[in-house]
Amino acid sequence: MLDLFKRSLESSPIIRKGDYDYFVHPITDGVPRMDPRVLAEVLDGFKEVGDFHCDLILAPEAMGLPIAVPLSLELGIPYSVVRKRRYGLPGEVSLSQVTGYSKGEMYINDVCQGDRVVLVDDVLSTGGTLRSIILALKGLGAELVDVIVAVEKGDHRPQLERDLGVRIKTLVKVEVRDGRLVVLS
Repeated sequence: MLDLFKRSLESSPIIRKGDYDYFVHPITDGVPRMDPRVLAEVLDGFKEVGDFHCDLILAPEAMGLPIAVPLSLELGIPYSVVRKRRYGLPGEVSLSQVTGYSKGEMYINDVCQGDRVVLVDDVLSTGGTLRSIILALKGLGAELVDVIVAVEKGDHRPQLERDLGVRIKTLVKVEVRDGRLVVLS
């Protein structure tokens, strides 16, 4: 399972952003072009490991979108996007996002107390994005049913799970070795 996805990851170029090794892949960046067979494998992986007994699929902008939209269509579950732009809608929640290479504000709209939410994303590296969103969802009184991420990079997931009291499922784990992306699982 995930053979095409793993091979495509292994051919990803690596760029440096400060001290951060950043890999470039269609699932995580939208470039280079996405082979639909790779996307299909990723979506099948999400459906296989995920608990989608929920009211809403939630995904951070931007690269959570190519995962959330087809899952929404296939499963018949509404989706919403954690945006990087403020709309000022009633009930909008602002959160600070800090990643390995950037920081900024994000905004959650149309998530209510008691909503059963599945959070999907492209990559877990430092955990900054997921941490902020999960804390905001808890503050809203939403029920986090599942957290599923396509790619895990680094060793931050176990600590993030302990800190937040959630389980985070990932499809593959990768690391950068000698300027190359290596798939570990």
